[in-house]
Amino acid sequence: MLYTDIVMDHFSNPRNVGEIKDADGVGEVGNIKCGDIMKIYIKVENDVITDCKFKTFGCGSAIASSSVTTEMVMGKTIEEALELTNQDVVQQLGGLPSVKVHCSVLAEDALKVAIYNYAKKAGKEYKGLKGFEPSQLSHEH
Repeated sequence: MLYTDIVMDHFSNPRNVGEIKDADGVGEVGNIKCGDIMKIYIKVENDVITDCKFKTFGCGSAIASSSVTTEMVMGKTIEEALELTNQDVVQQLGGLPSVKVHCSVLAEDALKVAIYNYAKKAGKEYKGLKGFEPSQLSHEH
């Protein structure tokens, strides 16, 4: 299995690791089959994600996917962040082996759950969350 230099870099030197104690939103998702558990924390000011951190228990691809996702959404508005797809994550990493693409899906979903969590607490609605329910997420890959 070959990993890109970008994946290896994010795995060896992950960005934004940790938790935000007073996070505005927290999203946790997991895949029982592969054992990856991902938690993403966001801080929001005026609808802009000002800080994003993660804690991931999983393989190198899961850690790299989490790391690059935090970098990609910082400074973006909630709506912009909601447009982020797992394909964007894979592209930013320069590709992932097909058996590891589900790790990028976990990152997309963890971010979405964190934003959902924030929106519920803040009493806000976003187009990108229309009809989204965390309970719909099934990570049976």
